Amino acid sequence: VAWGCYFEYLSSWNKYAADENVMTVTYEELKENPVLGVKNIAAFFGFSVTEEELQSVVERSSFQSMQKNSQKTHGAFGNVLFRKGGVSDWKNLFTEDQNEKMDKVFQEHLGGTKVGKKLKYEVYCKA
Repeated sequence: VAWGCYFEYLSSWNKYAADENVMTVTYEELKENPVLGVKNIAAFFGFSVTEEELQSVVERSSFQSMQKNSQKTHGAFGNVLFRKGGVSDWKNLFTEDQNEKMDKVFQEHLGGTKVGKKLKYEVYCKA
């Protein structure tokens, strides 16, 4: 990608994954259960939130809400960042050969790491 190697970026974060002040969150888990995700994030930071605040955060941080406001928040790049909002769309874009190559590179860079295990589970197992 334009800003560097995705796998090297994730690998560099793995050394911090076990730190008590680091919380790993995936898009897939937030998409699956946004209320639980926001509760977990609030708990991690030690915030107590009312049910009304929780619902407001969930609503305002939904993909649909962020996509709707993407021109204001991200300018012309908003259309690129906020495309579909689903999970596992790669299945529609990758050929079987490309998927095998991606799995191999994923294993080479992230296999056995805490970050890799979480991503692999969230992306591949729940998809």
